[in-house]
Order: sequence, then structure tokens, then C-alpha cells
Amino acid sequence: MTKPQQTDSSTPQRSPDWWIYHGYGTVQRLESPPTLPPAPPWRRFRGSLPEPARVLPPETDEQRGAGYQASDEERELVNMALYLRRPLMITGRPGSGKSTLAYAIAYELRLGPVLRWSITTRSTLAEGLYQYDAIGRLQEASLPESNDDIGNYIRLGPLGTALLPSAHPRVLLIDEIDKSDIDLPNDLLNVFEEGEFLIPELTRLSEQQQQVLVYPADGDERVPIERGHVLCHEFPLVVMTSNGERDFPPAFLRRCLRHTIQQPDKAKLARIVDARLNTGDGLDEAQQATIRQLIERFHTRREKHDRQELATDQLLNAVHLLLQGVNPLEYKQLLDIVFKPLDNMDQT
Repeated sequence: MTKPQQTDSSTPQRSPDWWIYHGYGTVQRLESPPTLPPAPPWRRFRGSLPEPARVLPPETDEQRGAGYQASDEERELVNMALYLRRPLMITGRPGSGKSTLAYAIAYELRLGPVLRWSITTRSTLAEGLYQYDAIGRLQEASLPESNDDIGNYIRLGPLGTALLPSAHPRVLLIDEIDKSDIDLPNDLLNVFEEGEFLIPELTRLSEQQQQVLVYPADGDERVPIERGHVLCHEFPLVVMTSNGERDFPPAFLRRCLRHTIQQPDKAKLARIVDARLNTGDGLDEAQQATIRQLIERFHTRREKHDRQELATDQLLNAVHLLLQGVNPLEYKQLLDIVFKPLDNMDQT
């Protein structure tokens, strides 16, 4: 297994030898994607790797994922998901860092840009798999010298792209799945179990068109699809987030590893602020003392007013304003705005 590459002088957290993901954040990351241990027999897939292997787009999510402070339980669950090839269901309050975990995994393990599927009440399984522009193809066919290449009108969705055969798993973020229509979790079950799907518009083509090049969700370099059949080689690392606003069917939950992110204590808040804003370097004692007071104020307000929803990124916004040299008198007024509860309750 590839060893992590040291990127600064900080001491990484100790972790068991079997772990692949360590939650190093800005401290360490792998030199290249890891070679995963064998999957359980019931989670092995037959997708053939393309020749040549697909080159992933450049990484663009380093800043979002590098500073994530994973808890021991989160690190353990991520590794269990990698070994078992099972989706993760992460529940927590808004702003607790649920979606950032996906970016942290992709950053440390060098698994390429995160594929993100943001769920709404109108989201369907078909949307996540692929989209076919039948109208665009019809319009193109009416033009002189048109090139009737159906692949020009098919673009895979985030889920469909994550299932493309690759040597290393892609990271797929299915964000706020609790906003979905009641049928979507059940619709996902078969795809999660089988790691495959069909594109009917391609399966109906003649024998002379067994391979069609289509567009992935994350680029404009087309990828080959054989007989309209997409079958993964390594099951993607799926991170689904939920604000806990609804229940899910037992059959769906049985196929997921579940975790609830707890509100960070003062020590973890300090680590988050330092990792995200680099407050440990170049600040005088007065500034560091003010940041400590600010963390204390934020934590006390959240604990004292238990019904108030305060997100960790509100604290980060407040510290950033402080570091920009905002006038102290103005800063006190701005804090009441920045720390305004997410549930719109009045401050007391």
C-alpha cells in the first residue's frame, strides 16, 4: 500500500494498521490512490477497465477537503466503507461538516474531484444516472450534413459517472438525500446492490454500434459505453448526507453504514479554526487570545441556548472578519449578525 506523503511538520494522529483513510487533513496525503484490499465476495463487480485508463480531471477540491477534522468514529466508518464497498449515510445539523467529509476523503486518498449530486424534491434516479437530449438530437438531424452520433446527446449524471469502470473508486456525494421524493431511496437500492445500470437508448442500437462514446458528468472527454451497459469495477465511495428531517426504509438503511456528526466541543472548534484559517502562524498573543474568547463565546451561546441552531462555519466567518482587521466596535455589532441562529430565533 502506498505510504502517505508528509507535507508539513505536524504529527499525524495514530491509527490502526488496517486503516486506509487516516483523516490527516493538511498533515498528510497519499502519493497516489491506494490499492484497496479485496472486496467481500458479494461486493465484487465485473466491470472491465478501459484501455487506455481514463485520465481524471485535475483536482479542484483541495481547499475544501484539506482542513477537515475527522473524529475517530468518522475515520473508522470511512475505512469500513472502503473495505465493505458500502455507502455511508452521514446525519447532522446544517453546517456540521457532513458534505466536507467527502471532499476530505477524496483529497487525502487522491481519488479525483468529488462527484456531487445535490438532491431536491424533484430528483429522480434517471437524473443521477444519465440524461438524453432527444430534442437536441432531433433538431440536429434536420440540419444538412448532420452527424447522427447519439453519444453527442448523452451525458452521464454524477451517479452514472461514479459507476464507470476504474481502477480506483470515485467519491460520490449525494447531498441532502432527506429532501428527496419518497421513492428515490428505494430506487437506489438496486443500483447500490448491483453496481450497474442500462442506457436503453444505447441497448436498442444495431450490432454495428456496440460501443458509443458519451460524456461523463465531470468533463468533455467522452468515455466508451459497451452495449448501453455501465458496470463498475470498484464500487464508488458514496457519501450521503441528511439533516435528519425524515426516516428511510429499513431495506435502504441496511445497505448503509450510518453515522451522526455531533456538535464539536471547544477543543475541536479550536482545531477546526486553526486548520481552516491557519491561526497558529503569524498571529500575536492578543489576536490568539481574542480568537480563544470568540470560540468560548460561540460554544457558550450554543450550549446555553440549546434550541438555537449555530453552525461551525458561522464561527469561521467571525474569525475571518477578525483577521481582516475589522474595527473592534464594528466587530461586536457584526458578531450578532454572524451568530444569528439558523432557526431565526432572537438572541437573548
